[in-house]
Amino acid sequence: MTTAHRTLHNRVLAALGPAITAGEYLPGHVFTLERLERDFGVSRTVAREAVRVLESMHLVVSRPRTGVRVTPPEQWSVYDPQLIRWRLAGPGRGAQLRSLTELRAAVEPPAAAAAARRAAPEHRARLMELNRRMAATGAAGDLDAFLRLDIEFHRLILELSGNEMFRGLAGVVAEVLAGRTEYDLMPQHPRPEALRLHAHVASAVHDGLPEVAQAAMRAIVDEVVAALEHADPEDRTDPRDDPRAVAGTTGPG
Repeated sequence: MTTAHRTLHNRVLAALGPAITAGEYLPGHVFTLERLERDFGVSRTVAREAVRVLESMHLVVSRPRTGVRVTPPEQWSVYDPQLIRWRLAGPGRGAQLRSLTELRAAVEPPAAAAAARRAAPEHRARLMELNRRMAATGAAGDLDAFLRLDIEFHRLILELSGNEMFRGLAGVVAEVLAGRTEYDLMPQHPRPEALRLHAHVASAVHDGLPEVAQAAMRAIVDEVVAALEHADPEDRTDPRDDPRAVAGTTGPG
């Protein structure tokens, strides 16, 4: 695929994907390739390739002679990182953040316990070093560097668990952490309590203490869940409300 071809393909996706996930096209809405060609000024090949990507996420289903139909949200591939990015950028951001954080609360504490039981010595040392660098960048207020390290910290926990199902959620966790930063749900300087809890997780994994690692990780994600639950009550019923009401209430996640 040429650069120009890929650019056109991405332009169609960048318009259709967010529009579908935001509810601008309701389930059952039908597109045709001819309409996509006309609306976006692209070739049939580009339109078809964009539809294939949307189909891979189960956002649409394409049938001969019936067109491209938008599917109900319950059929979507909700763990797809691109789909998560689109939903976080749309009117349902608050609801998406809550569902993702509740997923983390179910997965990351047992993953931390498993990491404490199974991680190799060199990986335990790596986690400690990551935590040290997180503390330094957090204190300096370098949120970009801190986010990269925070994502790596949580990704490593899932990998060290030795559980392929946990490891498979690393991309989901990365998206929710990135989304919280992108949409101003992180303070400029991570809270000392949150940093302390990350240090407890790292130390417990390093020292082979699964119960302590699980409890510390539970405290981290529970804090984020609580922060989202204390957002504007209207946000819980109308996802178009701005979840920035919780900005600055929590630290690294």
